[in-house]
Amino acid sequence: MTATWIVSIPMWRVGRELAVFKILGALACAGLAVFWYVGGDVRGVILAVPAAVLVGAMGLRDVLVPVRLAADEDGITVVHGYAGRRHVPWERIEDVKVDVRRRWGLRSEMLEIDTGDHLHIFSAHDLGASPTEVAAALRRRGA
Repeated sequence: MTATWIVSIPMWRVGRELAVFKILGALACAGLAVFWYVGGDVRGVILAVPAAVLVGAMGLRDVLVPVRLAADEDGITVVHGYAGRRHVPWERIEDVKVDVRRRWGLRSEMLEIDTGDHLHIFSAHDLGASPTEVAAALRRRGA
C-alpha cells in the first residue's frame, strides 16, 4: 500500500506531480490567452481563458485539499464538494468496491464508497495508489 501514515492513520492523497502539472497547464493556457489577445484572435482568447480558469481551479483544489481519503478507528474522512471534508463512521459505510472498466485497450479503476446517502468515487490519481489496494486496506481497517 502506498498510503501516507501519520500516527497510524492511512491517508491517500493526490500526487504533487499532478498538482504541479495542472498549475503549469493553467499558466500555459493563460499565456496562450495573452498571446492571442495581443494578436487580435478573439476566438483563441474565448477558448483559452475558460480552460485556464478550469485547469487552475483543479490545480488549486489539489493544493488546498491534497488528502482525498483518510481512515482511522472511528471511520473515514472524505473530500466532499470542492474543498470540504466529511467524516463517515464505519457503521454508515454500506459498501466498498472497485469498478473496473476496459475501453480502447485501457483499463481504469474507480474506488466507490457507498454510505447510503452519498456515493464517494475516487480514481487512482485522486488516491495516489491503486483503488484495489485502497479498497483492501479499507476492508481490513473496518469497512
